[in-house]
Amino acid sequence: MSESTPFLSPGKVWLVGAGPGDPELLTLRAARLIMAAELIVHDGLVDPAILSMARPTARLISVAKRRSRHTMPQDEINALLVAEALAGRDVVRLKGGDPFIFGRGGEEVEMCRAAGVDVEVVPGISAAIGAAASALVPLTHRNSSSIVSFVAGQCKGLTEQDWTGLAGKGRTLVIYMGVATAEMIADKLIADGLAPDMPVAVIENASRAEMRVLRSPLAGLAAMVEHKRVKSPAVIIIGEVTATNETHLRALALEALA
Repeated sequence: MSESTPFLSPGKVWLVGAGPGDPELLTLRAARLIMAAELIVHDGLVDPAILSMARPTARLISVAKRRSRHTMPQDEINALLVAEALAGRDVVRLKGGDPFIFGRGGEEVEMCRAAGVDVEVVPGISAAIGAAASALVPLTHRNSSSIVSFVAGQCKGLTEQDWTGLAGKGRTLVIYMGVATAEMIADKLIADGLAPDMPVAVIENASRAEMRVLRSPLAGLAAMVEHKRVKSPAVIIIGEVTATNETHLRALALEALA
């Protein structure tokens, strides 16, 4: 009688938020998992400094996504995670920002659970939170905003989306993936009644050494993005809070001159 094949225990998938870029903004748990991982499936926007934390023997697979150019379609990413786990390997799925904010983490969790694969989510600082903190822009402020909305600014279906009431007095609107559609976004919001002079901040490469914070009125958003050659990763923040820090600094300067 031949010897039976040992039972292969399935591995586990961790969806880990890598935050906005700076390795020091990782959670302790995220850092521990990255340093211990044998296999890391990572997004293209994960900072190289974070990937360098992996041990030398770790296998790193990039599933980088860019506008109109995907290294690996989402269905294949889902299948990869499941296949590796069912083969007995533990997988760290490293995602920029937070896995559950425009990161398709929900889809990956569903696929893992449907295949009987154990999955756990490790939250990360989202792009919006990281960008706002890095630029000293409070997303809420007692004097100017008590509501925050996050939306995706990708071109597909943009004109059909209902953004009525998401921006305006007392509200902050944060737009992910909106650099390429900045003109459409501004036109859409102004057509829906938002003031053309509503202040806007664009934060590029938040928390990284090359971070830029650019400001303009809403009507000038597209021209600024083009003139300054803004590139992803970047978030657009629309609302009175984007002028809060500048207003405070001007007040201090006037007080000093008095």
